[in-house]
Amino acid sequence: MAFKAAMHNWMRPEPLGVTLDRLKRHGYTGLEISGEPQQYTDHREVRALLEQHGIECWGAVTIMTPGRDLLHEDPYVRLGTVEYVKGVISLAAGLGGEIVAVVPSTVGKVTPMGSADEEWRWAVESLKRCQEHAEAEGVRIALEPLNRFETYFLNRCDQALALADDVGGDCGVCLDAFHMNIEEEHWAGAIRAAGSRLHDFHIADNNRMPPGHGSLDWRAIVGELDAVGYAGCLTVEFVGTVDRSPVSPRTDMRDASETEGSESAARFIRDHGGGALSDETYDRWVQESIKALRDASSQNAPTN
Repeated sequence: MAFKAAMHNWMRPEPLGVTLDRLKRHGYTGLEISGEPQQYTDHREVRALLEQHGIECWGAVTIMTPGRDLLHEDPYVRLGTVEYVKGVISLAAGLGGEIVAVVPSTVGKVTPMGSADEEWRWAVESLKRCQEHAEAEGVRIALEPLNRFETYFLNRCDQALALADDVGGDCGVCLDAFHMNIEEEHWAGAIRAAGSRLHDFHIADNNRMPPGHGSLDWRAIVGELDAVGYAGCLTVEFVGTVDRSPVSPRTDMRDASETEGSESAARFIRDHGGGALSDETYDRWVQESIKALRDASSQNAPTN
């Protein structure tokens, strides 16, 4: 597997140029852009910024704030969410991206609105419309399972594969090391089950910190990805904790309320702690992340 490191930008409320400067400085080659089409309306301008920094758009990820839900009981909410996801797909395609990681339901929604069969049917119907648009745009959808504390609907790889089967086409899955560590019997089995249908892979340690700040074996994970022929980016998505206690190891945390964008987007960032890290700490963790992944990749490289 050729080493390709990308990073999300949804976790950090800052101008895109600042993000790209950091990624270029530390050797990243890709960006999985935040799925906010209204924030990036001028695709030519964003593409020019990417080219200026030598960064490619690997794809995009849906930001499932309240009101975005492909399996909502209200058909108008589902329809609106389909249009939102289609917008994210067009954003990724317009920037030259290959994939869109789709979380089917609102992050934080833990109470069903219908029977299991009803919600599955609503999700399939919604995703089929998204899949048709993705095929027309030349982008692959990757369904992402989250842990049980963020959603009840899609938690494991086998569930995501079953949903992808029902959606059809080249719909595949996106796996996230942090979520897998909570939900899968073993992460290796999930990667093997996904196989060629693994379209995207998100990177965070068992505690959702940068790789190397927790207990996951990154050499083994990268080796398993290589074994199944995964050829996509390793997309860094750590989320720093907000620790204001007397025993906090960090004294440089800033006010997490300093976020930009819509209130729902700002709340999403605050809830995940991404705006609370100082620039110095965030920059260091971005650098440490790619170093940990490079080290893991080099340890798996064949020797002559």
